[in-house]
Amino acid sequence: MIGAAPLLLQTGAAGLAWWRIRPSPLASNRALDELHQAYRLIALQAAVHELRVARAFAALRAARVEAVLAKGWAMARLYPDPGLRPYGDIDLYVRHEQHAAALEALEDPQGEGIDLHRGFAELDDRRPDELVARSRVETLQGVEVRVFGPEDHIRLVALHMLRHGVLRPLWLCDVALALESRPLDFDWHAFASGSRRRSAWVRSAFGLAHALLGARLDGVPMAEGAARLPRWLVPAVLRQWSLFVPPHGSRAPMAASLGHPAAFLRGLLLRWPNPVEATVGVGGPFNGLPRLPFQIGDCLLRTAQFTRRLVAER
Repeated sequence: MIGAAPLLLQTGAAGLAWWRIRPSPLASNRALDELHQAYRLIALQAAVHELRVARAFAALRAARVEAVLAKGWAMARLYPDPGLRPYGDIDLYVRHEQHAAALEALEDPQGEGIDLHRGFAELDDRRPDELVARSRVETLQGVEVRVFGPEDHIRLVALHMLRHGVLRPLWLCDVALALESRPLDFDWHAFASGSRRRSAWVRSAFGLAHALLGARLDGVPMAEGAARLPRWLVPAVLRQWSLFVPPHGSRAPMAASLGHPAAFLRGLLLRWPNPVEATVGVGGPFNGLPRLPFQIGDCLLRTAQFTRRLVAER
């Protein structure tokens, strides 16, 4: 545990680690005091984030914009203690036609740490009306906050994790917790609606949560398929966790390194897609085939997108 402390701090899992060792003799080890301090800081930040979420929804509701919250507070509220799940951005999803009004109502979303999504991203294989109909309204700081229904939220959380290559163990903890805390009336038919390929990806996410975290698959219709993971998947995720790689949004843009060969090469190496990220990037299946062709394909796709953006900016 002592040797893993720096990695736990970097990946946001320090609060969970402290919660686990708190009742044990390890809690008195001064070398692990940073985990305790991180846990306390996460709990303090949670109170601030709740105020930001409530303020954002109050402003949007005044402008008659109906937003749906995902990840962040929507995920953290499922944990048994506010010091366990750190988050920064407030992910809000609005319909395409309400995006401009939402931007105006929020005034400075970026300054408030709000990630305002035009449309429903990973859930765009479902009708917006269905997503809103399945959503739930919670009360936070006296303000009504709309969150995705459990059938949609667990799917979004799992797909987001896979799209980013399962970079952080905390994201897999989210999947495991959302799976185990699903309500008794969880609608598996609604959960599986939309893209079959995406449903198969989420099934693999469930399998990962079961294999690495012991998440229970009782009552999961796809449990048998989830337990049959390709041999490369678990080792690829464990290897990724041993290397702290910052998520996409926190990396220096590649355009800034143009004209600096060493920095450009470092940027390319940092962005070489891991097997999970590449599979989702090219829309492939999680099967037993080698991943190198998927990684090369994903790299070529991203290079083409990067080149098009550069040309458009000039």
